[in-house]
This record gives sequence, C-alpha cells and structure tokens, in this order.
Amino acid sequence: MTSPHPRDLSIHDFTYPLPADRIAPEPLPDRAASRLLVSRHGQLSDKQFRDLSQELPAGSLLIFNDTRVVRARLLARRPTGGQVELFCLEPVAPHRSLELALQQTGQCTWRCLVGNGRRWKEGPVTLEFETADGQTATLWAERQAQEAGTALIDFRWEPASLPFAEVLRAGGHLPLPPYLGRTDTPADAIRYQTVYAAAEGAVAAPTAGLHFTPELLAELRAKGFDIGHVTLHVGAGTFQPVKADHMAGHPMHTEPILVTAALLRQLLAHRPLPVLAVGTTSLRTLESLYWLGVGLLHAHQADDTELAVTQWQPYDMAAAAASISPGMALEALLHHLQATGADTLQASTRLLIAPGYQFRLVDGLITNFHQPESTLLLLVAALLGPGWRDVYEHALSHGYRFLSYGDSSLLLPGTVMEGQ
Repeated sequence: MTSPHPRDLSIHDFTYPLPADRIAPEPLPDRAASRLLVSRHGQLSDKQFRDLSQELPAGSLLIFNDTRVVRARLLARRPTGGQVELFCLEPVAPHRSLELALQQTGQCTWRCLVGNGRRWKEGPVTLEFETADGQTATLWAERQAQEAGTALIDFRWEPASLPFAEVLRAGGHLPLPPYLGRTDTPADAIRYQTVYAAAEGAVAAPTAGLHFTPELLAELRAKGFDIGHVTLHVGAGTFQPVKADHMAGHPMHTEPILVTAALLRQLLAHRPLPVLAVGTTSLRTLESLYWLGVGLLHAHQADDTELAVTQWQPYDMAAAAASISPGMALEALLHHLQATGADTLQASTRLLIAPGYQFRLVDGLITNFHQPESTLLLLVAALLGPGWRDVYEHALSHGYRFLSYGDSSLLLPGTVMEGQ
C-alpha cells in the first residue's frame, strides 16, 4: 500500500488533546533548566536540557537560526482615542529587501495585519514614543489598500532621520504568540530572543534556541561539537492555523533565508557525520538548501534568477532529484555564489515538510512541542513517522510544558548515525 501524497493528507490526522494548563505562559528563569525528552531510535528518556551534550550523537554539527525578533506590533491611536494594532509582516516600498527596509528613513510601506480596525475609516493613526537617546518621536500610519486579510500601510515619522528599525525598537512591542493570551513584558525582551540572535527580521522567535545559554554553547564547543548558523526570518505564518481539511488547500507562507558560503563549505566538510537542526526553522532552511541546489542543477537556472523553493517542489521533483546527492546540491550553490560574486546566498522558501518527505541534509532535530493540527507537527511526523504520537503522549503524561516557552525534545530517528 502506497502512502498518500502530502497534498492529500488530512490535517485532522495530526492532532492530540492539549489542555490549556499545559501551555507554558512564562519562560523559566534559567533557560537550561527546561526538560528534554530524548527520542533515540524510538526509545524515550527524560533528561534536563543542560545535559544536552551527553545526549547528542558523537561528531554532530548543530545548526542554529540566528534571526532576531523585531518589535513588529505597533499600537497606534485614532484621533478619537481608540487603539489600532498594526502587525508589520513584510516590507513593500521603497524596498522589499528586509535588510534595506529596516534601514529606511522617513517613510515606507509595509503589509500589515490590522487589529481593531473596523472604526478606522480614513486618515492616519498616530503613535508617540521615546527614542533610545530620549527624543520624542511620532509615527503616522495610513491605510492604503486592503487585500487578502492584510492591509498596505504607509508609515511616516519624525524625526525623519530615524531608521525604521529604530522606530520598531523604540515604539513597538514583541509579537508574542497569540496563544499566550498576554502582552509582552520587559522580561520577554530578553527571554523571547536567543542568546545568539544577530540578524533582525523575525516576527516570531525560533523557540528551540531559547533553551541555550552561553555556558551551554561553550560546553558543546569544548566537547568537540561543531556549530554553524543560518538565517531564516520567521514570519507571522508560523502562527497561521491550517484551516483546510487537506494540505492541498493550505498555502505555505514565504520566508527569506540567508546562508553564507562558509556555512555551505562547513556542511560539505562535515559529511557524512550527523547534522542536527536546532529548531524547525533551521531544519527547513537546511532542507531548502538541497532543493535550491537541485533547482540550479536540473533547471539550469541563470545565475541572476531569484532562488526560491516552492511548497510542493520536493514531491514534484522527486524523480529528477534521485540522482542528485546532497553534496552535489551544496556544490551547485557554491558555484552559483562564485558566479554571482556573492558571499551570502539570499533566497526564499515555502517548503512544506510532511510525512512522505525524504530528508537530505538533516539527521535529527532539537525542538519544542508544537500545536495540534499545525505544519510544525507535520514536520515532526515526517521525521519520526507514526512514532511522533508516542513522543507527544509521553510528554503529556509526564508533565512537560508545551509551545514557545515550554520544554524541549531531541529527536533522533532510526537512520541517525551515532558517529562511532
């Protein structure tokens, strides 16, 4: 009997009961004090996250997502005093590049989610805030167009010399997951960022990384584990529920990824030892690298073509990829960078990883416990097979904390090498 195509999967087959009191509303004071559920070849064991170095396969390379969460929620006021929430999703003008958009001064246009906007008929809403150096600043926002549940918002601000990144830092709020049911606090400004966050642009944290401390990272290096970094700016789509009954009706959101040539060379040199992704975003970035390379090799794309991975590419190109090894795909990406004179690969991905997916670059995953009927749970099911249910049932029956501020898991499927 053949497995169903991922398009035909029913999201309702990937659910479990999650009581509200199992969702962690606050982070633990000590990042590494969280619990760690280890699934090694289907065998489960309960550990502490600070003991991670004792549980990793020997010779592992850990890949972290170094994106930094921006304070993308702006709480503005209508002239009558009513509050309007603007959740900045992606830049539109004058730059679509996130890096350039955050450097923009004076004015810009972004696609936003609008909360409590029914009474916002016309004219600007305003937000006054204080900058890091004590200046009083004002932001004006005007709705330009409404489309597909979002709105194009024209922003302008004074002092006009401020970059938009500073407007968000000084005037915005962290976009905590809606299931936490609370606004951000000063503590979240520290705890909803990883200790290695570097590249601004995410509107949600890569939460698997929240458990790491500088001391634990130093211990991993001291014990001979390799560490690498990629960047995937996590989009608001990470909160988007799957509303369609089957995955064919669920559009994956687009997220930008940045990967250096040095990281590509590191991955090549590390083969065939294990590569472990820290978080689902790191995993999707790594697996997207393979499909970007396949696209270059199979389609003979021009070097100036914008590189992107589509939602169903791995399943539609499975036959074409059969003869392309991970090493060949990585080499193709390095050749592309050399041909374009770039040191960093900039691309985008809409990759959906679901049961039926064949992993090419990743051997294991460190991740939190995800929502029922979510694309993140589909990814875990693709990695573990039906055994994902055993992991989640064990976590529920043994008091683990769930979702963004919850506990963690180390998932090592049966194919993982132990590096011996």
